[in-house]
Amino acid sequence: MASLEVENGGDFKVPVFSSSSELLESLHEKWSSVKKQPYPAMYSSVYGGVILDPAMMVIPMDDHMVHRGHGVFDTAIILDGHLYELDVHLDRFLRSASKARVASPFPKSILRSILIQMTAASKCEKGSIRYWLSAGPGNFLLSPAGCPASAFYAIVIDDDFSQHKEGVKVVTSTIPMKSPLFATMKNVNYLPNVLSVMEAEDQGAFSSIWIDEEGYIAEGPNMNVAFISQDQELILPCFDKILSGCTALRLLQLAHKLVEQGRLKSIMTGNLIVEEAKNAAEMMYVGSTLPILPIVTWDEQPVGDGKVGELTKALSDLLWDDMVAGPVTLRIPVPYGK
Repeated sequence: MASLEVENGGDFKVPVFSSSSELLESLHEKWSSVKKQPYPAMYSSVYGGVILDPAMMVIPMDDHMVHRGHGVFDTAIILDGHLYELDVHLDRFLRSASKARVASPFPKSILRSILIQMTAASKCEKGSIRYWLSAGPGNFLLSPAGCPASAFYAIVIDDDFSQHKEGVKVVTSTIPMKSPLFATMKNVNYLPNVLSVMEAEDQGAFSSIWIDEEGYIAEGPNMNVAFISQDQELILPCFDKILSGCTALRLLQLAHKLVEQGRLKSIMTGNLIVEEAKNAAEMMYVGSTLPILPIVTWDEQPVGDGKVGELTKALSDLLWDDMVAGPVTLRIPVPYGK
């Protein structure tokens, strides 16, 4: 391995890798210090297969998703060796791709098969998978016309998540949220989301709440938000200007059990102004990896009595039970060892 030294650069020398073997040796040295591999498998249509070597889990710099943000993504949970709501997420994934004008290199059935086989190869039984469709590599121009083919990438994330029993603090975000066109597709342009979370962390909060330009409650940076009113109504903001969360939609279905039990009065989606939302008895985030995260403080004010509400706990149990032992149509067994 050679090195370059530029005049006035002091003692700093840039390594120059003259062969792939030298580069791989350096990358393997980096990963050898990691106690637990967080990404046990990746798929790349550029490579044409599943990768188990973390040193090779990379995508091309000239991929249009990297330098222009021209791509979409989605996710699914792995729990007890099953993929939860994979088909629902894949349907949304392809809707997002259509809006972003990214053609899939494979039909849905093949995408599904790739994700199941990748998860099986990973041996991971608890965590998540995340997958992307990109306009593909080709050049660094603005238009994707010079990209020969779109690309599909996916990765397994080993993560020991569990139900959230404790509540968190949130703040109202001052970062402008995305326009409805971009907010309703799950695209990779997440800089507003990143800045919104960083703003919350600067204030000692877990995350934030977006308010749309009309003054209605919208969503969190990467999760939906739900409320229990003082009259025991479950209310979620309308999905016309925000991402329709797969977990949020499933929650709306499962919550009918609490209505049948007389614990919830009703279930609805609608426009909520800030004053109405802050008067709620309970508040929660809803998202795939949560699935419910109670919110007990908003802008330094307690939500309800400032404690995790009983209906929030009940909704969390409903979703968790669905993930663990729900319908076979929602829980796809992963064929490990086959």
